Parts: sequence; structure tokens; C-alpha cells
Amino acid sequence: MEFATFADRAAAIEAEPADLEIVDLVRAVLEDADADLEIVARFVQGRVFPAWRSRTLDIGPNSCYEAIARAAGTNVGSDDVEDRLAEVGEIGEVAASYEFGGQQGLGAFTAGNDDSGSAGGAGDELTVREVFETLSELAAAEGSGSQDRKTDLLFGLFNRCSSEEARYLARLVLSEMRIGVGEGAVRDAISEAFDVPVEGVERALQVSNDYGEVARVARDEGLDGLDAMELEVGRPVQAMLAQAGTVTDALEEWEEAAVEWKYDGARIQLHHRPAESDETAPETGVFSRNMEDVTDALPEVVEYADETLEEPVILDGEVVAIDDDGAPLPFQEVLKRFRRKHDVEKVREDVTVRPVFFDCLHAGGDDLLEEPLTTRHDRLRAVLSDSDGPEVNAANIEGLSLLWRTDDPEEIESIDAEALEGGHEGIMLKNPESTYSPGRRGKHWRKRKPDVETLDCVVTGAEWGEGRRATFLGTFELSVRAGDDSEERRSSGSAVNSQTLETVGKVATGITDEKLEELTELLEPYIASEDGQEVDLEPEVVFEVGYEEIQTSPTYSSGYALRFPRFQAVRHDKDPEGADSLERLERLREA
Repeated sequence: MEFATFADRAAAIEAEPADLEIVDLVRAVLEDADADLEIVARFVQGRVFPAWRSRTLDIGPNSCYEAIARAAGTNVGSDDVEDRLAEVGEIGEVAASYEFGGQQGLGAFTAGNDDSGSAGGAGDELTVREVFETLSELAAAEGSGSQDRKTDLLFGLFNRCSSEEARYLARLVLSEMRIGVGEGAVRDAISEAFDVPVEGVERALQVSNDYGEVARVARDEGLDGLDAMELEVGRPVQAMLAQAGTVTDALEEWEEAAVEWKYDGARIQLHHRPAESDETAPETGVFSRNMEDVTDALPEVVEYADETLEEPVILDGEVVAIDDDGAPLPFQEVLKRFRRKHDVEKVREDVTVRPVFFDCLHAGGDDLLEEPLTTRHDRLRAVLSDSDGPEVNAANIEGLSLLWRTDDPEEIESIDAEALEGGHEGIMLKNPESTYSPGRRGKHWRKRKPDVETLDCVVTGAEWGEGRRATFLGTFELSVRAGDDSEERRSSGSAVNSQTLETVGKVATGITDEKLEELTELLEPYIASEDGQEVDLEPEVVFEVGYEEIQTSPTYSSGYALRFPRFQAVRHDKDPEGADSLERLERLREA
């Protein structure tokens, strides 16, 4: 396909506002692509290479501006291009505003020169394949002088472009195609162009993550070919994603939930193929959530895989930074290692990371995407059977992420509290029967929803802890004012006492040992009486507390209970008179 034809089709697609018509236009260009189908299926999305490949053009805007300026003529400089971009606001429009094709010199021979050595120009039409091959050569350039080589190659392409071709070449180079074609449009267009069910195309895209290959297979082999496509060790796929949700919603929909700790780390996908013999080395690749190759930056993960895994696998997990005692460190510490290209060993001495895996996509030649979560986790446990995974805790973060199945909200709350105590983010809730859907943010995986509302509650009681927390006040009784929120009450300055407060629950979640020590020091002066582990407190301190919902309850004097309360902060700026009222609690419940 001539690149001018592709540019004309892209312009028609860009001008079309209706989604269905866009799909039809994409279908037509795929049908006409012939031998260039794989390239066209990617170009129409603004991609040069398959989504799963880490390969990039690695050329900055300034080099693109320089190439455009050189192709535009001796009176044009890169500053002129940049100035025009500031006026117009879009690089394609800028490139299309120049006339190309007349520049000579060494750079003019870098793309499309014929056997006589003359530069490509009028009568020498640029093709889609030439653009792809030249951009591939550009991406492969490295080492001393590589940026100049990249600019020369790009200049050679612009020097052969018409205005319309230049518009889409510039956008393609800078990943700014923006003609209104999303992944769904290409998927549907493939289905319509080659008469295969959209479900078959969708599945093939999930396992291959390559729209070009899927388009070719759909055309040449039909549904049978698409169904035969499988995951490939070494080729990453998109990660399945979670949406926010509550424990209540999860249990109502699934009846039973699979619960995991949520780690404060960075998502990774591990691909590993063991050595075939003593003379060969294992093949291990580590990819980020965005499918970037981060293998070299995370040698600990490679070492773990090489020492532990005995069959080809694709595993989903996270990499977590830990301190000298094995306890988790904040996400910011992981970033010091992630995507690191230089001085990895030096940084490794400063920040240690460990992998934790929670899903198995492929093992021993078997694709597991269509298997339920519990089956995949059983396979994961078998794959990691020689690791220390089952003992994962605050002091041992490596290997297998633990999985609990329960329909008991209180047990889920306990698991959440344990995760928070260990320094993790909280919990994930998953449908035990869910399949693995790459790239989907569906309802089957849920991050426990951040508290949608908070209340400022007076602390009216507490309990001494147990074990290592025996010297700390732990579980805290929460109360709200029994009065109303009228202006008369607020202006009267009437004091709050135990007779004007109503209990609404207890909170023990979301509090680290360090914070408990601070809270104990804060509250001890207000202890009014003690009875065993139970403590009555004078109403002097206000907590901000998050919750999932407000339920009616005979347990507390207010008649209500906060479901899954979580400590947020001490409201040092509020006294008990400024705490929330029972009236507000009732309004929130009604809302």
C-alpha cells in the first residue's frame, strides 16, 4: 500500500464523527492492505510495533522538528517548526504546512533511494512498508552518532512526503496519531473485514496483544486460526485490572470472596523458561504493568525465578521494596529500582526488592486464562512449591501471595487489619470463579473502596491490647453527639459530656504500632476508669473515622453501627463540641 493511500484513508477516518462509520472505514483500509495488513493495523492506531514489544523509536520531538525543518528547505530551522507548533498546537498540521521533496545531500538518500542512487522524489511513491522498515532501522540505531542517524533517516522520509503524508508521518513518529481509532474499533473492523466473530478476535488479542498479527491470522486462517493462538512465554500481555468496591457489594454479588493482601509495590509479569540442558541458560523476562521490559533492573526477580521455577510459566504479581528486617517499604522506594538502566548493582545495595505472585496465566504449556481464579491459584502454589511463599508475612515477602476464601465480613475485616498491621495497603477482593481478562478493569477484581465518607467521632473508651501491644490502647470506642446541629446549640457553647454522647462502634483498623504508641500517649491522661482490659475515657479527643456504610444496630446506644470503620486521623483542630452529631449520622444513612 502506498503511504499516500494510507494518509488519505486516515484523513477520512479523522473527519468522520460517528463510531460505526469509523469502524467501517477501518474495515475498508484493512481489506485493501494486502501484504501490508499487519503494518496498517498498527499504523491506524498510531503504533509502529506490536503493543507487547518494548521497542520504541526513541526519538524526541526536537529531532523530529529538525528533520521536518531540513526537508522543508534551507530557510527553515527547527526553531521555526517549534514556533509554528506553538501557534497551531498540533505537529501534523505543522508538517502539512510545508512543501517537501526538493532537498538534496547525504540525508536525502537515506530512505527510498533507487538503484541509480538518486534520491526518492516525484514519481517514487513512498510505501507503508518503506515507512515501517525505515522507522524500524531508526529504532535500532544506537551508540555514538545514533541520534544524528535517526534524524537523517527521518529527514529522508519527510523529503519524500506530500503534505498529507507528512501530516500522518509526523503524528506516527511522535505517537500522536489521534484520528479517533481505538482498540475496540480495530477489533470490530477485523471481525467485519474477515467475517470472524468478534469474540474470537477479542480472545486472540488477549493472548497475543498484537493487532497486526490477529488481523493477518483472521484473514488467512479464519476463526480456527484465531482459536489456535496461545500465550507465548516471553511475550507480555496486558494486566487484568481492578475497580474500587466494598466488602458488602462483593459478598452480595459473589456470596463468597477470595481475599488477598494488597501490596504497596509495582505490578510485574514474569515470563520464565527453564534451561533445556546443562549447556543452556534459563530465559527470564520481567515486564511492567505497561509491558515495558524491566528485566535488567530487577535481578532479584530473575534470580528467584531461576532458583525456584522448573517449568515454563507466566506469572502475575508485584515487586515490593523491603527493609533490612524484611518489612515493606513505601512504593516510592520501588521506583528507585523500577526501569533502572544504569548502576543497578549499586542501587540494589540501597533498595532491596522481592517478588510476590498472585496469579498464574500459563504453566507447563497450559494457558490458564479461562480457568477460575481458585484453579489458577492452586496451579501457582504448585509452581512455587519449593519457595517460601506460603509463609509470606511482614518478615518474609517473597513468592506466593496468600489467598483466603470466605463469606464472613468479620473475617475479611480481620484479614484487612492484619495486612495493614504488616505495613501493606489493605486487601483485594476477587470473585473466586472469575477468569483472567487481560486489559480489563472488570467487576471481578476489586480494590477495597476508599472510605466514601468520614465522621468525626469522640473517643469515649478503649481496650488495652494483647501480646506485643499489651502496653498500648488498641480498640477505640466511638461516639457522636446526641444533640442536633442547630445554630442555637452551636452558639450556646454547651459542653459535651458522657450523657450527651451516643456510641456508634469501635475502630481498630488502619493503625500501625507507631501510631498506637502515639494514641496511647495522647489518651492516657483522659482515662477515667479501668476494668480489666476495658478503659473508660473522658470525652476529650476526636478521631476522624472512615467507614463503608451505616447500619442499624442494637449493640450501640445510637441505634446505629459504622460498618468496617477505619482510623484516618486525630482531629487536633476539633474539640468534642465540634464532633459529628447523631442527626448527621441519620442524614448520611438516609443518603
